[in-house]
Amino acid sequence: MDKPEELIYLASPYSHPSAGARLARFNQACRYASKLILKGVPIFSPIAHTHPIAQYALPTGWTFWARYNILWLDACSELWVLMLDGWKESKGIAGEIAIMRGLGKPIKYIEPNTLEEVAND
Repeated sequence: MDKPEELIYLASPYSHPSAGARLARFNQACRYASKLILKGVPIFSPIAHTHPIAQYALPTGWTFWARYNILWLDACSELWVLMLDGWKESKGIAGEIAIMRGLGKPIKYIEPNTLEEVAND
């Protein structure tokens, strides 16, 4: 199997005091990541990939996960910010954007209702 030329980091909001809200955000991230994967976009979604692990008594905020996510951000060629409810207030997304700007890598902002068009770019 050929290695993809690039890997896209899909940022989406997650942290919330309510476990139900975190689960809903996880489901949204998975839904959008699956749409992109079906279109052939090589996506890494930290929410989709780490929410199940976080259920085992791990913290859910950016402070804990930043060290882990920095490695993925460095490995990815672009950051795509999925503009779901809460993205502007997300400390994690703000941190991810700052890191990618520092690395000089492209950042794309995606409205969830335009995902079909974005995946066809």
